[in-house]
Amino acid sequence: MTQLSRREFLTRAGMAAGSTSLGSLVALGLDPETVRAATIPLGWKLERTKVVPSVCPYCAVGCGQLVHVRDGQLINIEGNPDSPISRGNLCPKGSASFQLTVNPNRQTRCLHRKAGATQWEPIELEHAMDLIAQRVKQTRDQTFQPTATIEGRTVTVNHTLGIASLGGATLDNEWNYAQAKLWRGLGGVFIENQARI
Repeated sequence: MTQLSRREFLTRAGMAAGSTSLGSLVALGLDPETVRAATIPLGWKLERTKVVPSVCPYCAVGCGQLVHVRDGQLINIEGNPDSPISRGNLCPKGSASFQLTVNPNRQTRCLHRKAGATQWEPIELEHAMDLIAQRVKQTRDQTFQPTATIEGRTVTVNHTLGIASLGGATLDNEWNYAQAKLWRGLGGVFIENQARI
């Protein structure tokens, strides 16, 4: 007896169900076109797609994903069976990561709420980056301490306690290194990342 994978079993079961005569399908109240569409081999959806290996964007585990793209459009995301970390499995968030890019409710513009305002307004990315840079500089200038008195001695500290850096779990090592260098160069003390840099 041959061992069938779950996918092969479902494909064959669907084909068997679809091979029922048209008259009996109509008699059962089923739409023959819907049944035919449901019994097409599972690979049809992914035909003519470019498969790009990727990593799930959600947590620090780094589960492997296969991203299917056709004509510049995302078609499907599934677990990568060649990934030594996840071996093709994805958690519920990873399985739903397709929605991360195609969801019409996804925020794709920067929003800014001016001081005292009650509404957010869209702004350009460059303007948002300028605002962040201005506020980091202003806060650093106001809170920078070149020295501190510890146990009656004056010591050089060259730090600011007025700003902090919080990173995400999916940042790669190169970004974590650059972020730590930047923040330490600014005199930042509070640097946190799920990767514990």
